[in-house]
Amino acid sequence: MAETLLFLTELLGLPVYDLKGRRIGRIRDSAIVPLIDPFRVDRFLVGAGATWLTVRHDQIQSISLEGIRLSDELLTPYHDDEYMLRIARDLLDQQIIDVNGRKVVRVNDVTFEVRGEHDHEILRVLEVDVGIRSIFRRVFQGALPRTWIRRLQRPIPPKSIRWEFCNIVEPDPQRRLRLNISHAKLEQIHPADLAEIVEELSPESREAIFETIDNEYAAEALSEVDPKMQASILESLETEKAADIIEEMSPNEAADALAELEEETSKEILEEMEPESEVRELLEFKENTAGGMMNTEYIALSENSRVADALIALKGNQDQLEGLNTLFLIDADGVLTGGVSIARLFVASESTPLKSLAFDNLIKAPVHESENRVTELFDKYSLLSLPVVDDDGKLVGVIAADDIISVLRRR
Repeated sequence: MAETLLFLTELLGLPVYDLKGRRIGRIRDSAIVPLIDPFRVDRFLVGAGATWLTVRHDQIQSISLEGIRLSDELLTPYHDDEYMLRIARDLLDQQIIDVNGRKVVRVNDVTFEVRGEHDHEILRVLEVDVGIRSIFRRVFQGALPRTWIRRLQRPIPPKSIRWEFCNIVEPDPQRRLRLNISHAKLEQIHPADLAEIVEELSPESREAIFETIDNEYAAEALSEVDPKMQASILESLETEKAADIIEEMSPNEAADALAELEEETSKEILEEMEPESEVRELLEFKENTAGGMMNTEYIALSENSRVADALIALKGNQDQLEGLNTLFLIDADGVLTGGVSIARLFVASESTPLKSLAFDNLIKAPVHESENRVTELFDKYSLLSLPVVDDDGKLVGVIAADDIISVLRRR
């Protein structure tokens, strides 16, 4: 199996021979084109004096530690291509995300598989190497013969990540498009895990990730990030992209994120958002009050409603079900009159009036209540949610237990 493998450190510097066995240069880099084939090395860059030449994958007869022999000598001068990922330049020493390990690692070397294809040989990226063995190869490459290095490295356990499980973090906007195929895998991991990973990256790499992943998933991940880092990420993005992500966040989380930004930046993002956005209303409240903590996503029904009406409302608001535990009852003027645990709906007939299932004593908070008092209420009454009312007693928002956890984490 070892004879079918070749490392990037071995590939770099390999001599390239023409049809008559004359050396025309040495390998300076290699490249894949992910939009065509994310595994096959598509081109080899050969240094020949001051000029670099491009060798296509189908122009190579054989590849070994002795060198690369060509089957076709029609070579062209090298020109950079925005769809091309140069492995030595763009991947070596760069950070990648190990999806399985949920962590950021640095690429020390790359392992290729030498494979026969028709009448020539190709290289396919097999895995990236991140352990001590790959560092050993790099340290001694050029100082010892390649065959010696292979023998000496054997006692060192290999540590690598298969290429299909890698997620490249590429901060260069000129080369970002070709990496979309790798960034898509980021969305397979939990947003909280991605948030932890993002916190280990450089500002440029964070920007690269949030520019390319889906807006809804980006919003979930951003909600898990430290508030100051949220601000840093949003400020680094194009205003339109930042606005798209903010709109996917819950209104209270969006308001908190915008409150951390410079006033001018926050204003620019708000101008890109829908005019009727609830986030604008929440920004009017001080952050450390019930109004600044509350979420405006809740389900309120007429106090005269029945269980059947509640079930219809739940089906029509499925996007809220994950964190929902209480339905609220209001009168014709929007004044809060009661709350019903969702669990009680499933042990009552559809004709049961919701009033009869309501809490005996509904705890609520005025919109200007202090953050400390709100936390005390959650602790004292073991609340899962707390409705917030304005000066007229009208329901204007709800604070969830998750919001309290976020507050306590910041302290």
